Amino acid sequence: MASLNHLDRYRQVAQILAKHGLGYLIGELGLERWRAAVDAAPGDAGTHLTNPAHLRAALEELGPTFIKLGQLLSTRSDLLPPEYVAELSKLQSGAPPVPSKIVLQVIRTELGAAVGDLFAEFDEKPLASASIGQAHAAVLKDGTRVVVKVRRPGAVAQIHEDLEILQNLASQATDRWEIAAEYDLVGLVDQFATTIRAELDYLREARNAERFAENFRGSEIHIPQIFWKTTTSRVLTLERITGVKVDDLPGIDRAEIDRSQVVTRAVDAIAQMVFVDGFFHADPHPGNLFIEADGRIGLIDFGMVGAIGDELREHLVALLAALSQDDSERITSALIPLTSTGARIDRPRLRRDVAHFMTLYQGKQLGDLEIGPLIIELLAVLRRHRLQLDPQLVMLVRMLSMVEGIGVRLDPTFNLGVAIRPYATRFAAEQLSPRAIAARAVQVSRQLAALGLELPVKLRTLADSIGPNGIEIHIDAAELEPLVGRTERIGNRLVAAIIASALIGGIGQLTTKSDSRWRAWGGPLMSAGVGAISTLGAYLALTARRHRRKP
Repeated sequence: MASLNHLDRYRQVAQILAKHGLGYLIGELGLERWRAAVDAAPGDAGTHLTNPAHLRAALEELGPTFIKLGQLLSTRSDLLPPEYVAELSKLQSGAPPVPSKIVLQVIRTELGAAVGDLFAEFDEKPLASASIGQAHAAVLKDGTRVVVKVRRPGAVAQIHEDLEILQNLASQATDRWEIAAEYDLVGLVDQFATTIRAELDYLREARNAERFAENFRGSEIHIPQIFWKTTTSRVLTLERITGVKVDDLPGIDRAEIDRSQVVTRAVDAIAQMVFVDGFFHADPHPGNLFIEADGRIGLIDFGMVGAIGDELREHLVALLAALSQDDSERITSALIPLTSTGARIDRPRLRRDVAHFMTLYQGKQLGDLEIGPLIIELLAVLRRHRLQLDPQLVMLVRMLSMVEGIGVRLDPTFNLGVAIRPYATRFAAEQLSPRAIAARAVQVSRQLAALGLELPVKLRTLADSIGPNGIEIHIDAAELEPLVGRTERIGNRLVAAIIASALIGGIGQLTTKSDSRWRAWGGPLMSAGVGAISTLGAYLALTARRHRRKP
């Protein structure tokens, strides 16, 4: 039920959708009560536009929150056809600048002093103006050049209102529209709400910047320093990064900067984020990357970040291993844990589509592939089966696509597959090291201990159910199923950990023997071990997935 505070906004949404020929969405979104506003709409705006272009225009007219929603959807090739992705990619979140008088008042309110008391210089003309805030050049009292980001007054209230409306519409659509339910529209909007709310908080962005600075300490990546005395949730002061924009090729050449060296440093940084830190910049577009005079890469804007946990990385390793084996069944099994769906999975059909996908790269090495087109085709397979990628993986895919585009622009011979292969190989080897296996074994033992504490309670409940006339057992299958599932998963993992440890230990002993006969077999033995352990991982991922979601 719509809140009375939102009635005008609901009416506006319905009217703009009708205006752009998207009236079919009104019934699916539960906006029929605003039919009068729809009937009063002037009709299709720009009849020459395609349906994707009408959707983009409607989102632009609805304002910042909907523009950002469109920008997010432009990264979801697993959800939308290519023509919609291409059109929504044109959305820009620029906005008219906030008057300087208001900016100065926000700074005084937030920091408790006038701009003149806080800064030696402050340029009232903004460097950039976006839907959430705008940036101004300034100089601290000690002469340090900085950028001051100021959040727009009223931005939070408007975005929160729009998010409530979007969440309500998503809920109504799920009850009415089968596709909305299968694609978990409610979950998608909730993820979007979490992302955009994080961008509203400059304190969170400042903490992200400091985490990146710590991760890249002593490297060729320059992360701006945060000045906490002049930073709040609405005002962010950070060191100003200057240099040539990464897509300004003439400027890079005039500065006599080695483009191939820039690409190498960028790939090193990306590999560290993904395979070492598990924490990556999710929006490395050209406007956020600068090449400094000394060749360092300056990175800015830390509102959108992604994180890759151990479990997700293990699933990615399993997928890479399956891809390297050209086995459609293994690839299918490795893909499913990386996705979610509200629909029933037609596994044989998915396997056939995966087999067709494999023909695109069969017989080729990773370094011979163009990652971008490969990802697009794989996402098309997922879209046909209404499988959604893990949200963090979506951001990772987007980031890698951006990096590949920048790399090719700087160096036409650049190949992302070649560049990341050594890092991926090293990471896979580390995941299969005795130390990593031992760590997993410790985790499994802790789970077993926790399960041991739960079992007596369950058994006591079972004993209490015995009545005076004999055994009367009342079993709630829904209650016991999670326990049984956990027991099976833990047992599987423990067995797999023991087998993997034995395999790695045995291979390690054989390949390190001084006898040259064994050294010659070192490579094949390691490949066999990795294949066997990857198969175990794929099996466990599949069995765990079956407990969470029955196809």
